[in-house]
Amino acid sequence: MFKSGVGFLALFGLGWWLLGSSAFDGLTRQVLVVIGCVVMVGLMLAARRFLPVSAGGPFPVDRRRRFNQINGLQWLLIIAIAVVCSRVGVPVLVPPLIAVVVGLHFLPLAAVFEQPRLRVPAVLLIASGAAGMTVWFANGPDESVRLVVGLISALSLWAMAIWTVAGAASATGQGPGNEGSGGA
Repeated sequence: MFKSGVGFLALFGLGWWLLGSSAFDGLTRQVLVVIGCVVMVGLMLAARRFLPVSAGGPFPVDRRRRFNQINGLQWLLIIAIAVVCSRVGVPVLVPPLIAVVVGLHFLPLAAVFEQPRLRVPAVLLIASGAAGMTVWFANGPDESVRLVVGLISALSLWAMAIWTVAGAASATGQGPGNEGSGGA
């Protein structure tokens, strides 16, 4: 489930969803948190059921090294964004800028994993960050920035996870209306 990327997409999608739900208070926020957790668990269970145990397979050494370099750079940029935005007094820009960085990191990962479809969440996350920055530049409230960035980013990652699971399910004939063994 994690080798296929679905586990990471589900978990990070929940993180973005929680950011977006922070724009609300009270019962609405509690309901949104529960919904996010249910979606994440549902994606994990679907991945467990439909993806083969070996989905994604072991990384060859050169791919693992490139993956680690890309992720290392991404985390350094995220830390730098958090520090700089905090010091200059615009912490509201942390989520949109991080969304852009995370989106950009999917572009080289598409080549590393030989998965051109990773360009889709890349573009959507970059758009999410741009939308959040647009809300901020238009003097929108911080809550709106978090809502826009969190919602678009979460839905983008979760959609990618669904796409991955659905592709595996249809490839093995386990989709709706098909009989299958249930997999892993």
